Amino acid sequence: VQLQASGGGLVQAGGSLRLSCAASGRTLSSYAMGWFRQAPGKERELVAGISRGGGTYYIESVKGRFTISRENAEDVVDLRMNSLKPEDTAVYYCAARAGWWIEADENEYDFWGQGTQVTVSS
Repeated sequence: VQLQASGGGLVQAGGSLRLSCAASGRTLSSYAMGWFRQAPGKERELVAGISRGGGTYYIESVKGRFTISRENAEDVVDLRMNSLKPEDTAVYYCAARAGWWIEADENEYDFWGQGTQVTVSS
């Protein structure tokens, strides 16, 4: 599976962005999907995930602001980010896991897209 992430950019605090992860090579319906982020000097962390069955997970700091969704027919997983804060600034990565459930451990994921930079100015 090849993953292509897009949609990052520069936005003011309070603004919104939509990240998309498109797949080629195999349908994403066979994978649990995660959006990770890595800020400068910090470890990469799972921000949001969606299981094969559509169950979702969010870290506490983005609950109510971010929404992950998948369009299996189009092999796309989106991350809609609202009310963005400067602390959301990071490189965001999408990842696919050949399993049913979401896992927070990045080592559990089999395929990664290239990162897309999200910068939130104050």
